[in-house]
Amino acid sequence: MILLCSSSKSRAKLLQVANIPFIQKSCEFDEEQIQTTNPLEFVSLATKGKFTECLKCLGDEIPLLSADTIITDGKQLLRKAKNENDAKRLLSIQSGKKIDIVTYQIIGYQGKIYDNLATTTYYFDKFNEKDTENYIKSGEWVGSAGACKVESFCKKYIKKQIGYTSTAMGLTTEWVEKILNKIY
Repeated sequence: MILLCSSSKSRAKLLQVANIPFIQKSCEFDEEQIQTTNPLEFVSLATKGKFTECLKCLGDEIPLLSADTIITDGKQLLRKAKNENDAKRLLSIQSGKKIDIVTYQIIGYQGKIYDNLATTTYYFDKFNEKDTENYIKSGEWVGSAGACKVESFCKKYIKKQIGYTSTAMGLTTEWVEKILNKIY
């Protein structure tokens, strides 16, 4: 059993698919307070902030799992879109380009900390303009880093992938399973 410290539906689904039993609870941490624009620093600070808040309010009698995911084009941090115009802007940056989706995750259990930084790289074809408009109008992008959903909209545009799909979806379940086997 693991305690998923996140309200993310994608992370919950990943754990379900991997048959990892979990309870899902979230504690408040405001990512907007993070001032850095460095992608790796941001994902690290966000994950550590979430983990610290969950540790304070939930303890670590069962393994706590915290994670955050960002997208970068190698130059800039592509965060969650604030509105449809921002989603369009973020997707235009990724269209026809190479992007890295980075997930940092922490498992804490009875005073021990395990962490992992994983990257999945995608090379995308150019996104079709009408397809992009329909995707943006659907609202499916809401809450996703860079407005990117590699399991749906972006999937048909993938020319090449290096790394785990689970990492790109917000949680490297392969790593989580390895750590849980070590703990139990």
